[in-house]
Amino acid sequence: MKSVESIATAARAASYELASSSGAKREACLFAMAAAIRAHSPGILAANQLDLRAAQASGTAGHMLDRLALDEKRVEVMATALVEVAGLPDPIGRIDSMWTRPNGLRVGRRRIPLGVIGIIYEARPNVTSDAAALCVKSGNAVVLKGGSEALHSNQAIAMALQEGLAQGGLPAEVVGFIDSSERSAVNEMLVLDEQIDVIIPRGGEGLIRFVSEHAKMPVIKHYKGVCHVYVDASAELEMATNILVNAKVQRPSVCNAAETLLVHRDAATLLAPIAEALIEHGVTLHVCPRSHALLANHAYCVEATESDWGQEYLSLDLSVKIVDSMDEAIAHIRRYGSLHTEAIVTNDYRRAERFLERVDSSTVLVNASTRFADGGELGLGAEIGISTTKLHAFGPMGLDELTTTKFVVYGNGQVRS
Repeated sequence: MKSVESIATAARAASYELASSSGAKREACLFAMAAAIRAHSPGILAANQLDLRAAQASGTAGHMLDRLALDEKRVEVMATALVEVAGLPDPIGRIDSMWTRPNGLRVGRRRIPLGVIGIIYEARPNVTSDAAALCVKSGNAVVLKGGSEALHSNQAIAMALQEGLAQGGLPAEVVGFIDSSERSAVNEMLVLDEQIDVIIPRGGEGLIRFVSEHAKMPVIKHYKGVCHVYVDASAELEMATNILVNAKVQRPSVCNAAETLLVHRDAATLLAPIAEALIEHGVTLHVCPRSHALLANHAYCVEATESDWGQEYLSLDLSVKIVDSMDEAIAHIRRYGSLHTEAIVTNDYRRAERFLERVDSSTVLVNASTRFADGGELGLGAEIGISTTKLHAFGPMGLDELTTTKFVVYGNGQVRS
């Protein structure tokens, strides 16, 4: 087993060759990595079964098992994401802007890789592939540290990716994988600020806060996803119901699932049929007193407490509150939200625009499910994570968010006076 420092040092050395490689070469490597994932699919699935059996034996919660589980379809999704990222426009070397100074100097901003990106993540093996895809395309080496619960899955995926890189003509060390299940490996990684330029933690709030407190390099993070759907006074029942069911039920264990429903008092008549549709899908409603009075199916309702409003359930639970105005809904989101994703359902264009303007979360949607707060769904290709801090990225992070810019200056002999 290689040491964490040696893996990061090798990734740093490989990053220079990667950053200077052509877009065509990086694209060819991504195709080769996709082919390797497909070729090694049986081994990846066998490794995943080892992880699943261990997780089940240890009593791992259902939503975590869902995140951990792979099948043929999910492996193919990983391979397809590699191909899709390969086909995205190459950000490296792009001149974002150019202007001419009075002295004739031409000044521009050229997009460059960040360098070496460290990813610390829990449960989801697909992060191994998605992170590698975006990093290779954006010219960044990556050091991956997955959770112990997915160790065998991540090892199998990382080996396939490294094989693809070598076949494509880039160093396998571009994708560094820490194959230790020890928590101390995370501590070692967080002090390697000379080898790793930025850390992106993906997982539970506890992990992210630990990384933020101990890392010596910048951290891009979001603590949790407390996502709201606000049903405005002019909302249509069918649209509101479809959006709520999708946002809560489709995959409740992910960070862009809805956790709170806010209903304008003038749309309160919509609450009962919306609630019935949610209950049919097994959702338990944590309701305010006004909501409780409007609902007949109390067997699936519990009285909401203060802790419910800021709760990331990651399960088939939804808090529900009736509000007197949009301003109250926005105030509630500001107090209890996590700057992740919020949606409004409305037929009033002006009120939709007001909601977009005043809600400060990283993704704000009008008449659409919160489940679209995802890099792939928003056209970025596979995302490396979602940032709820505004420096240097905000929201789903695709290729552009994995780069920065440097100034390039063209002169013809100018000197400063």
